[in-house]
Formats: sequence, C-alpha cells, structure tokens
Amino acid sequence: MRPTLALSCALTVLLSGCSLAPRYEPPRPAQVSAFKEAGDWLPAQPADASLRGTWWQAFGDAQLNGLEDQLNAANADLQAAVARFEQARALAREARSNVFPTLGAEASAKRGKSSANAPLPSALGGTPVTQNDFITGLDLEWEVDLFGRLRNSAAAAKAEAQSSAADLAGVQLALQAELASDYFSLRGADSQAQLLEDTLKTFDRAWQLTSNRYKEGVAAATDVDQADTQRQTARAQLAAVRLERAQLEHAIAVLLGQVPSLFTLPPGSLEGEPPAVAVGLPSTLLERRPDVGRAERAMAAANARIGVARAAWFPVFTLSGTLGYESIASSSWLRAPSRFWSVGPTGQVPLLDVGGRAAINHQARAAYEEAVADYRKATLTAYQEVEDNLAGLHHLADELKADQAAAASAQSSAYHADQRYDAGVADYVEVTTTHAAALQAQRDSITVRVAQFNAAVNLVRATGGGWNQSQLKSSP
Repeated sequence: MRPTLALSCALTVLLSGCSLAPRYEPPRPAQVSAFKEAGDWLPAQPADASLRGTWWQAFGDAQLNGLEDQLNAANADLQAAVARFEQARALAREARSNVFPTLGAEASAKRGKSSANAPLPSALGGTPVTQNDFITGLDLEWEVDLFGRLRNSAAAAKAEAQSSAADLAGVQLALQAELASDYFSLRGADSQAQLLEDTLKTFDRAWQLTSNRYKEGVAAATDVDQADTQRQTARAQLAAVRLERAQLEHAIAVLLGQVPSLFTLPPGSLEGEPPAVAVGLPSTLLERRPDVGRAERAMAAANARIGVARAAWFPVFTLSGTLGYESIASSSWLRAPSRFWSVGPTGQVPLLDVGGRAAINHQARAAYEEAVADYRKATLTAYQEVEDNLAGLHHLADELKADQAAAASAQSSAYHADQRYDAGVADYVEVTTTHAAALQAQRDSITVRVAQFNAAVNLVRATGGGWNQSQLKSSP
C-alpha cells in the first residue's frame, strides 16, 4: 500500500470516531386530543387568525402598539436576555472550534550567557558562553476526537445556545404580556376613576340638597350625615384608584426603560372587547411554547454531556507538529540549514482516579434525569395554563353579563329610592344603600372587563404568542 493511501485510510478511521452519548429520544408527552375548557362556546377560528409575533395588534389599540414597540427596543430585562443568548452562542462557537486543529506562530530573539557551574557539553570545556538565539516557527496541535468527547461537547453547547434562544423568546413574550396586562389594568383604573368622579359629583349635589332640606327643617340631621358619609367614602375610593393608576404607570415606565418621574401616559378608557384567540390544536401547543422548547433543548444538552462524561474513561490522542527556523546569528536565521521540524502523536490513558470519573458519569446521568423531569413539568404546565385561561374567558363572559344586569337593576333601584325619598315614603338609609350598591355593581363590571382583557393576554402567552420551535433551527 502506498504511503499516501495508508495515511488517507488512517485519517478516515480516526475522523469517523464513535460517539458515546446515548441515542437522544425525547420522552413522549401526554397526548391531548382537545382542550376541555374550550367546549362549544369557543367559535372556530379561520387559519389567518392564528397568532403572529406582533400579537398585541389583535387588540386594536394604537397606544398599546406603540408601547410594545418601545418595550422591544429599550427594556432592560430583554437586553439582559439578549446578552445571555449572545454569551451562549459564543460558547457554542468556541466548543465547535475545539474539534478542529489549532495553529500558532512563534518568534523570539534572545541573547544570554550560560552559567559556569551548569552542566555543559564537554566541547565547551565548562566555559560560560554568551550567544544569541533566534527562533521562529509554526505549532500545530489537534486532538483526534476518536471517542466523541469534543463533538459531544460541541453538540451540548449548541443545544444550550438553542435553549438560551428559547429562553430569550420566553422572556420577551412574558414582558410583552406583562406590559399589555399593566396597560389594560391602567385603562380599567381610568374607567373606575371616571365613574367615581361622575358619581362623586352626584353625591356632592345630593349632600348639598340634603343640607338645604335640613336647614329648611324638611330633612333630619342624620340624612345630612349619611349623605356626607356617602360622598366621603366615594372620595376615598377615588384616591385609592388614583394610587393604583399611578403605580401601574410607574410599572409601565420601568418596562419601557424610562424613569417613572419622566413618563406620563394620558388618561383613556377601556374600549372594545378582547379579541378571540385562536388556541389551535393541543397536539401543536408544545411546539409553540418557548419554555417547552427551552426544556427540550436543555434535555438534549444533558444527553450530550453524558457522552462527554463517558469519554473520560478512554484515551485522549493528540497529534502535534512544529516547523520553524533557529539560529544563533540573525544572518543565517531564515536559511535552510537553520530549519527544524517535529511531528508525532501523543496518547494519554487514564489509569486510576479513585472514583472521580465514575462520579462525573453519575452526575451527568442525574443531570439528564433532572432535565427530563423539567421537560415533563413544562408540558403539563403548558396544558394547565391554556385550560385556566380558556376557563377564565368562558366564565368571565358569564360573570360580566350577570354584573351588567345587576348594575342596571341597582341603578333602577337607586332611581326609585330617590323618588320614594322625595315623596317622603322612604328614609335616607334606603337612598344611600341603593346608590352604594349601584356604584359597586358598576365597578364590578369594569373589574370583570379588565379581567377579560388580561385573560386574553394570558391565553396568548399560554399559546406561545406566535412563537414556534422551528425558529431554533437557525440558532447555532
């Protein structure tokens, strides 16, 4: 066999080294044919209603759209998640580079004197020598990955980078949902404040009229006190709502990367209805959840780490080579007689470590089992969150319908109580009681509407917000 052919065969055998990582097969998640809480109340959605990356636009609120754009550009938590992903991607490139040979260049020029008492060649007669030493050369080193240690390390780092990419998508979706939820809660507070301000004007007029009636001897002093109590209670409720509104505005400012004292969101109202969210099929839910994608990639990385740990039981072979020039005179430094070279393999075989490698293998297997458990928990949590928010939207719709009917009845009751009081057939306790009930019923209706919007936001988040695991294929 010719030398070139023998060398080619040897390199082919070395490069086709085995991998000691177990065959990766993700555990089969629980099979769900339909969402229980969807029932018959959720209408079928056309294909073009499926979520996109800019899912918040489905709510039809231009101000919310602008805030979400600002969040994607300036949120500090999101920027930190991007930086973590960049770190993981760089580590993946570094791990991949270890599979290939490394080549380095060296050059030095030294002048030195030897010791008279150091061992010297007999030709020098023990006389100290002062001389130059000029060296230049190339150093090549390559660990032959015969048992897959480096390739499995690179595969693990790649899977960890993809896990970080899914984690980044999860952080982004969570922040977007938090902003939308805070925004709708703030708009609910605006509606509550407007209701209380209008009611407070009515209560102030009622107190003034009752005071005038008392001065004229028509009403009792207790009527004045009850009217005053009613309006002061409404004023206290208004202050509490304004506090809630201010805190929500501050939270939105931080999400947008702005100083709360320099950020102002003009008052508005909670308009429209929450959009119908296409939840899709349960069979595709796990492909649309960033947290499930992150858990699956972490499991793949842990599987590859088992191969790295197993390779510790086997020899490590390294091929090294050096080529360069060395001379004691600069004039002959780079000439042919000054040339030197060396090439050859090195093998390192583990013999005894008193259980160290066994412990590493046990740790790698336990880490994989932990990743499997985390993956299973992530899949169960995904189904739970979708069911929770489907149930929320369903039952909140019934609750809102009942609250609106109660508010209408309470307002009618308050109107009739006013008429009865003016006619002298009812006392003022009946007036204050019916008006307080009407106000509370109206506030309850607003609260449920806010809860509906937030349930829709949470359902978007639970179904992945338009994300898909196929996006990880482009990660390193």
